[in-house]
Amino acid sequence: MAYQDGRYERGPREMHKAVCADCKKECEVPFKPREDRPVYCRDCFPKHKDRGR
Repeated sequence: MAYQDGRYERGPREMHKAVCADCKKECEVPFKPREDRPVYCRDCFPKHKDRGR
């Protein structure tokens, strides 16, 4: 990890393919999806980000 502009730079993230739980489009996420949790694409995520807290 390199320190740059006041934050740590980790380099490129490993992306994982997933299917959005709402619109069913294929998308990529920066974490390994789990079967017990829904994954949302960039367009659908804002509708769900405050739920469940």
